[in-house]
Amino acid sequence: MSDTLALATRLSSMTDAELVDTLGRREFSTSGVDDFFDLAGALLSHSSAQAALSRLDRGSLAALATVADLPDVTVTTIARALGVEPDAVTARLRDPVSMLLAEVHDERVTVYASVLEQLRAWPAFGLPSAAELVAAVEREPPAPVAESELHAIDRLAAERAFTATATVTTLLLELEREPARALARGGVALPDKKRLANALATDLDTAEHFLLVASLAGMVARENGTWLTTEQGSSWLLEPTPKRWRTLAGGWLRTVPEDIRRVLSTFTTSRWGDALSAHLAWLYPAGGEGMSEHVRELARGSELLGITANEEPSSMGALLISGQPQGAESALAPLLPAEVEQVYLQHDLSVVAPGPLTPAVDAQLRLIADAESRALAASYRISVSSINRALASGKTAASILDFLESVSLTGIPQPLDYLISESAARYGQVRVGELTGDGAAPGDPEYAARSYLRSDHADLLGTIAVDQSLAVLGLHRTGDHRLVSRQPLETVFWMLSDARYPVAAENGAGEIVLVRRKRDASAPRIAVATPVVQLVERLRASAAESGGEHAWLVKQLDAAIRSRSAVTASIAMPGGGVTEMVLEPASISGGRLRARDPNSDTERTLPLSSIVALGDMA
Repeated sequence: MSDTLALATRLSSMTDAELVDTLGRREFSTSGVDDFFDLAGALLSHSSAQAALSRLDRGSLAALATVADLPDVTVTTIARALGVEPDAVTARLRDPVSMLLAEVHDERVTVYASVLEQLRAWPAFGLPSAAELVAAVEREPPAPVAESELHAIDRLAAERAFTATATVTTLLLELEREPARALARGGVALPDKKRLANALATDLDTAEHFLLVASLAGMVARENGTWLTTEQGSSWLLEPTPKRWRTLAGGWLRTVPEDIRRVLSTFTTSRWGDALSAHLAWLYPAGGEGMSEHVRELARGSELLGITANEEPSSMGALLISGQPQGAESALAPLLPAEVEQVYLQHDLSVVAPGPLTPAVDAQLRLIADAESRALAASYRISVSSINRALASGKTAASILDFLESVSLTGIPQPLDYLISESAARYGQVRVGELTGDGAAPGDPEYAARSYLRSDHADLLGTIAVDQSLAVLGLHRTGDHRLVSRQPLETVFWMLSDARYPVAAENGAGEIVLVRRKRDASAPRIAVATPVVQLVERLRASAAESGGEHAWLVKQLDAAIRSRSAVTASIAMPGGGVTEMVLEPASISGGRLRARDPNSDTERTLPLSSIVALGDMA
């Protein structure tokens, strides 16, 4: 039986879930793939075989390379040739078999011809020969980090873990304040990237990397073309710092492939850097630049999160990689600075925390103040805008003062008391409401408007109308005490609030209502069909349309005819029995198969309807 026929038969017998999982690990061209024979041909192409081989380690490659020189290829003979136990060979063949490069049936091993041909061609491209793969010896284990260095490594890693957690916290709050526009190809639109970088006090590239870290941990998600904080992210903001770090680090770990994770588990007490890169380059000889780039990205994330510090694994990083996330969290906790619940309120309206605040206090304080620094002793600033923001979220002057009194080590300074009282007194001098266009004629400014502003203070409305920072609202005056805008109520409200105007939202009855800025991304209710899923669906539909088992039998025989290979056919006999016959198919015509019987050296002609099934290679 030809490789194409064997693989096509194997593919057709797999479940949809198995196909999606397996094909998702392979690189191949889907152009012209209309049935399982086309798919088998695409997977057996030299380019696809090479891409799959580049993801195998030396142990698996050596097991495949040995096959070419063995007259009787079984797990036992491969084990004997490699000088290892049969169980070790079975383990080495697990990835090649799952990636559709080989088959194992009753200990007999078959490696597809195109795979062996690709391996034989490796020396011409500077890759190890079969002999070099088989003769390779294990590398010396990496040297462990000196015990005296571990304390310094852990201290630095803990600082990075704290910084990463605080930075992602700021990122989530900034996205709650204003979502970021997502690019179709991934990432963030440049204006929003600059805004996020400014909020995080970092460069553009690092800001986007923190967005990736948050995304991998499920803290943010793309929805309707924008990046939003998820419900999980909102809950995460109120969790203790060690647990928040564990969630972020867990997101990073999920991006590490299982085979790379096994390698990292041997480097939990050893320096990474060049030693790790050299080891992976040796272990995956065909990995190339793709493997190197992947390792660089993993290393960057590990440094950012404190899993490593200066290329050396921290205690919590080692526990995390070893599959002990709870132990990693416990190891980090005593290395972090103690959290505090009280702050210093200054006469200049600044707020200084003598240490990292507990998540609950920090969340409350950020509602009524703007964060200015995120060091261990964080600082905030209270302003008219931040007080208006708190009032718009449902706070009152009394509740704000009560909270500040409960956390202040210095009481409430008089300027702060005055600012809160004055802001609360002025709050609502400008009202924003929603318009529907009812009652307005076409051509009337209110007909196309979506929201209105009203105020008893005409001069205040006049100031708003000429404020260039609000030009995007397209405000149009329809009376001394009224402006209209084509922007929705929420946009108008928050732009006025950010510009420090005493604005409140109202309903149709003139009652003040709360406007919530925070929008959580919801988990997608329907999984998006990936190209692999779509391909599998197309193949199943094609098989159903082509006539089912009879069409599949004809395709199998056509493949055998093209490859001039023998098949084992199960033939239904007139008496009701079934007999097996080795045949070399020659042609199909008029619903009959003409084939040569190599055992008797005779030609046979059989009706296709009598062929029950085609078996393995004879």
